Amino acid sequence: MSDDLAARYDETLRRTPGLMEILRQARALALPDWLVVSGAVYQPVWNALTDRPLDHGLKDYDLAYFDASDISYEAEDVVIKRAAAVLPPPLDTLVEVRNQARVHLWFEQRFGEPYAPLASSAEALTRFLSPAFSIGVRLEADDRLHVEAPYGLEDLFALRLRPNPDHPRGKGWDRVAEGVKARWPEVTVEA
Repeated sequence: MSDDLAARYDETLRRTPGLMEILRQARALALPDWLVVSGAVYQPVWNALTDRPLDHGLKDYDLAYFDASDISYEAEDVVIKRAAAVLPPPLDTLVEVRNQARVHLWFEQRFGEPYAPLASSAEALTRFLSPAFSIGVRLEADDRLHVEAPYGLEDLFALRLRPNPDHPRGKGWDRVAEGVKARWPEVTVEA
């Protein structure tokens, strides 16, 4: 990932108040191997590039963590409740917390595709539908943003949506691409 894109990415996220509050609260929770992923960390860039409000289109914030010590739903639910208790309204209802160590237990039933167990939260990013979506962010103790982007940030800043090169045309691709084009017509979709 180029230093220029990394700096632009950092600057954009820091201007997104809701996301920064989520990152501060997630840091305080001290979850193992945590990242904020999905729309909350790519949509602000597309919004900035297309002159929209930075939170345009944001429906929720996905807080991923990895804890293989207990992959029961009950253990995950404790973390979900802990997160809701520390987040101020309305953010408390907008954060979806998921233990990446247990995604393989429910993914196929929900999305119709097999899903091998993961070894980390960052590994989950390699399975997202598109490189533009394959980004995760954590706020470190020194306020530095730690960015995981296994495919880089080039597609994000190029307003390009293309299939994940390691998992081409995953289920739901057409629906997701259609939704992206509806919210950001400027995005180029490559099949």
